[in-house]
Amino acid sequence: MSSPRHGGAHGAVVVGFDGSEPSRLAAFWAAREAASRRCGLLVVNVLRGPMPELAMSPMAVPLPDAVTDEAVRGFAEKELAEVAAECEQRTPGLDVRTSLEDGYSADVLSRVARGAELLAVGSSGRSGLSRALLGSTTADLVHAHHGPTVVVRGDGREDGRVVVGVDGSETSDRAVAFAFEYASRRGGDLLAVHAWADLPLEALAPLRNQDANRPHVEAQAEALIDRSLAPHREEYPDVRVSRAVAFDGPAHALLENARTAALLVVGSHGRGAIRRALLGSVGHAVLYHAPCSVAVVHRDRDQALPGGTS
Repeated sequence: MSSPRHGGAHGAVVVGFDGSEPSRLAAFWAAREAASRRCGLLVVNVLRGPMPELAMSPMAVPLPDAVTDEAVRGFAEKELAEVAAECEQRTPGLDVRTSLEDGYSADVLSRVARGAELLAVGSSGRSGLSRALLGSTTADLVHAHHGPTVVVRGDGREDGRVVVGVDGSETSDRAVAFAFEYASRRGGDLLAVHAWADLPLEALAPLRNQDANRPHVEAQAEALIDRSLAPHREEYPDVRVSRAVAFDGPAHALLENARTAALLVVGSHGRGAIRRALLGSVGHAVLYHAPCSVAVVHRDRDQALPGGTS
């Protein structure tokens, strides 16, 4: 069993770990991803700061030493060492490092992961990561971190296809590039999904029932998808690609097509189907209800902005 080792994240896969089962599964997914990318793995646990001083009433039972700062840090380091050892065992030859940090999880993870290949977190957890899909933490994290962020659901199954949302924007193009590269490394198929309109389902109902309009709309949407996919088809000829044009709201279209997927890839900003990927109802629907892991990719200029401004 290896002991915790501290090191930088540049060129590595970084995973947030808090000792929960979802974060442990995320660490195993991240280890496989790092091995696939032939890079190192950095497992990071973030403590939320010193333990508060507890007021003791005359009737209170003395608390055990286990609640001291030193004990908490010791326990966290032990958990890091154990998960690092298991990652090494599952992926022999992988360079696994650990880091125990203090602060707010989203801020710390985005800072530590600067320059990393990607950042992965579990779909839920405890402590600083406990609201990864249940509140503001994951939104803060994705906005703060400028590189790809993967929210790993369950055991991060890898035997399904990769689904990517396409809307023709710069961010969508980056998401498509990420999806192609991932599918090529993992030997999976790729499905490109374009939702024709960013409207509620009830507003789309009349159009969905007008067969005369559908061929024209579908032809335009398919042409947009083809333009988005063309440069990547040449770079990754081994990836089998299919496309889907949906006359549904974007969240519904993405979730329906991701039912048997290994990974759903979306852009953090854009227009049309992906415009609100992490800014409103679409993003919440994807992150809360996706049946698979979700990768969020930022537009290029996000990475050049200091201080995480988007």
